Amino acid sequence: MGLSAVMNIAVSGMQAQAKRLATAAHNIANAQTSGYNRLDTHVSTQTDPGGVTTTVTPSTSVTFPDSSNVDMASEMLDAITSAQGFAANAAAFETGADMWDVLMSIKRD
Repeated sequence: MGLSAVMNIAVSGMQAQAKRLATAAHNIANAQTSGYNRLDTHVSTQTDPGGVTTTVTPSTSVTFPDSSNVDMASEMLDAITSAQGFAANAAAFETGADMWDVLMSIKRD
């Protein structure tokens, strides 16, 4: 696996976490909407070229007409963990960029 592949995997991870955070924000914004069915984000791995993909689907849990099925604690936990996941992928990307800079400086010398 090359250095650019590692950086592409980190980018796909950042995109997945951004979508996961957006879904949590959407659920929080609609938590007080009667009959709202929360959205679930599913993250799955890709084998070629590597990284992850996300799909957003309606929840399969029961929704009552006079309330929503949004659990605020769960949504806040999703928001926090997606922010941490984004930061971890960003750190991996920055490390790859730093390694790329070192390789380029070695090549110039």
